[in-house]
Amino acid sequence: MKPKPQRHQPIEQFPPPAGREAFTAKEWAVIHKYRTPRQVQQFLRALPYNWEKKGETLRTFRGVVRRWQAHCLEAALTAATIMEQHGYPPLLLDIESRDQLDHVLFLFRRRGRYGTVARSRDAGLHGRKPVFRTLRQLVRSYVDPYVDGSGRVMAYGVFDLRRLKRCDWRLSRGNVRAVERALIKMPHKKLQTSDRRYRAVLRQFRAFKKKYPGRPVTFYSNRHQWL
Repeated sequence: MKPKPQRHQPIEQFPPPAGREAFTAKEWAVIHKYRTPRQVQQFLRALPYNWEKKGETLRTFRGVVRRWQAHCLEAALTAATIMEQHGYPPLLLDIESRDQLDHVLFLFRRRGRYGTVARSRDAGLHGRKPVFRTLRQLVRSYVDPYVDGSGRVMAYGVFDLRRLKRCDWRLSRGNVRAVERALIKMPHKKLQTSDRRYRAVLRQFRAFKKKYPGRPVTFYSNRHQWL
């Protein structure tokens, strides 16, 4: 009998990234200056955090450059827009928490290893160097720093922003709620974590905050992996 011909999944075709003409001079200057994940991480870390004091926002790269501040999802969109211009696919990593306060990061690969770029109120939730062989290993590096009294990592998922056909997630002047909806709807993989480990880290976190109420929490053992 002749073997049945295999059916291959068609490769999804995405439109090319926005060209230089789509950006303002100020926006292009940012793109030109920050060309690597580490440089983009430094740029985002230096931006004031967007505490949304005048109401919830979900700004694109354009909005972030205009307002010069960003929260975690806005920073992830900013990193995706910048790094796309330097050859990286615009991928977001969404980490689900028990308290429904998800953390969103820009995901990249270098030499087959995973890393991230991110902005957060918490020192341990910024980016990671590209040293992780698997996504699961990468997400596990966030398990301990996620513990803050209510947070605990439960699941994770990856979303390619190029799948959003009717949302200008790069340069819209308005809020791009479609990004948030897409992250909520996409499949997530569960991540099992140790209850004993969680309770130990929680005790350590509470003790640290009691002793040093104004300091960022940085006692984690994996700081050498932070970007």
